[in-house]
Amino acid sequence: MSSYRTTSTNNGLLAYGLKFGIFSLLFLFSVLSFAQSLHLKGKVMDVTNKAPIGYATVAAIGSTNASSTDDDGNFILKVDPVFSKVRISFVGYESQDVSINNETYQELTVYLVPEEHTIETIEITAPRRARYSNKNNPAVELIRQVIAHKDENRMASYEYAEYRQYEKVSLGLSNLSEKFKNRKVFKNYQFLFEKEDVETGGRTRGYTLPAYIEERLSQIYTRKKPNTTKQLILAEQRAQFDPKFVDNDGLSAYFNKLYQDIDIYESNIELVTNQFLSPIAGSSPTFYRFYITDTVKTETPYLVELSFFPRNKADLLFQGKLYITLDGKYAVKRADLSVADDINLNFVRDLDVKLDFEQDSNNRYYLKTSSLGLDFSLTDKGTGIKGNRTVTFDGFKTDIVQPDSIYAGPSVVKIVQENDTALDETYWATHRPIALKPNEQNIYRNIDTLQLIPSFQRFMDISALVLSGYKQAGPVEIGPVNTFYSFNPVEGFRLRIGGRTTDRLSKRFYAEAYTAYGFKDEKWKYFLSGTYALNNKSVYTFPQHYLRASIMRDTKIPGQNLEFVQEDNFLLSFKRGENERYLYNDIYRLEYKREFENNFSYLIGLSKWRQQPAGILTYQMLDDQGNNRLFNELNTTELSVSLRYAPHEEFYQGKLYRTPIYNKYPIFYLNYVAGLKNVLSGEYDYHNFTLGADKRFYFSQLGYADVNIEGNYILGDHIPFPFLNIHRANQTYAYQLRSYNLMNFLEFVSDHSVSANVQYYMNGFLLNKIPLIKKLKWREVFSAKVIYGGLRDENNPAYTNDVFQFQKNDDNEPITYGFSDKPYVEASVGLTNIFKFIRVDYVKRLNYLDQPDVPKHGIRVRVKFDF
Repeated sequence: MSSYRTTSTNNGLLAYGLKFGIFSLLFLFSVLSFAQSLHLKGKVMDVTNKAPIGYATVAAIGSTNASSTDDDGNFILKVDPVFSKVRISFVGYESQDVSINNETYQELTVYLVPEEHTIETIEITAPRRARYSNKNNPAVELIRQVIAHKDENRMASYEYAEYRQYEKVSLGLSNLSEKFKNRKVFKNYQFLFEKEDVETGGRTRGYTLPAYIEERLSQIYTRKKPNTTKQLILAEQRAQFDPKFVDNDGLSAYFNKLYQDIDIYESNIELVTNQFLSPIAGSSPTFYRFYITDTVKTETPYLVELSFFPRNKADLLFQGKLYITLDGKYAVKRADLSVADDINLNFVRDLDVKLDFEQDSNNRYYLKTSSLGLDFSLTDKGTGIKGNRTVTFDGFKTDIVQPDSIYAGPSVVKIVQENDTALDETYWATHRPIALKPNEQNIYRNIDTLQLIPSFQRFMDISALVLSGYKQAGPVEIGPVNTFYSFNPVEGFRLRIGGRTTDRLSKRFYAEAYTAYGFKDEKWKYFLSGTYALNNKSVYTFPQHYLRASIMRDTKIPGQNLEFVQEDNFLLSFKRGENERYLYNDIYRLEYKREFENNFSYLIGLSKWRQQPAGILTYQMLDDQGNNRLFNELNTTELSVSLRYAPHEEFYQGKLYRTPIYNKYPIFYLNYVAGLKNVLSGEYDYHNFTLGADKRFYFSQLGYADVNIEGNYILGDHIPFPFLNIHRANQTYAYQLRSYNLMNFLEFVSDHSVSANVQYYMNGFLLNKIPLIKKLKWREVFSAKVIYGGLRDENNPAYTNDVFQFQKNDDNEPITYGFSDKPYVEASVGLTNIFKFIRVDYVKRLNYLDQPDVPKHGIRVRVKFDF
């Protein structure tokens, strides 16, 4: 097998689906390690008056070993190195969790914050505690000065700036014990393990297993008017896995999404896919408590050490220290950020941010180094996945006017070409501002060696099957396995087998096929497609450019176009109510797709579609005498054009679908479908236009909302309802984001409509304020779905006999309708983050309740992995 280390130039694609893989690794490696003890000593004081706190408890979190402070607030504690935090607590104060490192001897200074609404005990020796208030508080006055001077201290205040930026992201398993290392499963992987050395004392804490590293060297240009940032990537390299198992670009982008740039001057800082309120945001005094804890006179200018804590430790807030200059600029010179142990954040055991700023020739401060450490784990104990992103900035220059051509085009441009052999280790050794550690240097070689081991190949093959549903079989993949068995009222039990070719067979031509059999209708179904890549890349790789031809014979529920799932998915086989109206479809399709680097794409298609009613679905029309006339099939030929623009879109490319991750940028789409009468047996003329947009709106501490707005209009007369807009309903018990969860199949049709879909996630903002409940770390979610439309008389069977009659039930009651003078509305309130991955909604339908067999409310469930 060839080595997969490259100097890549492809933009990373974000990997929401990869979260499940990381959670699986955390579960796999959740074991305890063992090493020598750590020795801690320190002092505990009241943050409001610096008075020592005697008899406070100091204990390693998860351990029974504890100590207490003496009358002067001093303590000594011996800690097993498997524990990464100690908790300091005392009656009347909020407990403080402090991270410890792997040094054998450590000294700590801890400030405890008085609890709000605590009844003071009458004790002569107890330090006097004043209730915290923003009013007349010098620490709050200081932070307000920092806020007032933000604009002049941040990078955006420069008319022009440029600098060299070096980034390094490294990850691996940590705190591994000797017992773990010597397990039989790792017999062939001993070369991967590294001794985890402490900085002093010469002792070891255990083993690490470095697993990933990525480096990037860039030149950055910024200007104020117009506000533009240009990044020229000069060199890039990363450890890579076999691309038949892993989307390396998606993996890179996913890690870079987790380990993002930290700009303390931004009001909201995005970390691990969540937004944290900056301690110097305009609203920070409302959410944080600030204390002046020290003055640093060993530096020029003098610095004030400003400690801050979240008012509510469950909210998405930081805690830590800011070092503010006393030169009238009130700039941040250093920042140490972490999070409270009780924060409503999943799978993150520890978070540590360090920012250092340096003064330039204009006596302003620019960011010199940035370090972000994250420790992911399923539990507070045991092994986790620990990573660090380090960024250094050199060659900072200002007021150098660059030509407009520098800023033209995409915001990120890669100068280096993929697999550039000039970027060898000699190049990196001379251009890295900080040398790699020995264990980091070994990662590149170890990953290449690892992929030559048969047992590791089998592990990756099994992982791909579990996570993607496809099994490797030489140049083909068999799957997806979740469609092999399903059932529905028309086909009964349904068995299906399928697969597709990979780039091992051809890098230009890809084939996909499946066959299925229903034991009730005793009919075979099938699908066959051939795709030719026009850019010599996999048809599943961005940017796509291909020509595809396909043929399909299969069943379908009218109006159902599921995204990111197959309709014959076993879990979607369970449905409520009557759902025996199906179609047999014969579809021949030819399509051409082209994507561009700016995330604009278009798709042109031509299809011939024959549909036959199945189950109890009927196509019937009244003749002039009022008699029913049945139709056994319906034929149409369609020409379609789809346009899509998704600026700055990021996603993870899975085996089946791209899993998009929302950011702050909107996504626009326009779809046009034309029915061509008398072309390839087409029977109808119509023109179907759909225009829509998706956007995520962020509300800082109040969460975020995903909003979709869509409009549809169909031109044409005497169009039968199968070619109208049959609004997407959901009769399963799963909550579907894009469907109306209490609408029945075929219930509403229209030839013009507008709709809005809002999903609002509050991230626990309300529940975090409720005692005991906040311990569960549940989060609130609200939704509202509204659609309003109409049906012109020439397409409404109530006014013309030239179109198919709407469907009726066994009691001869209509079950298909056009909209009246009011919209259809359903709303839900629910809880997410139940057991960290379950969402449960109570959904209520607000109108059209008098129609037969419609549910008024219901409980729906959805699986949602999130940090």
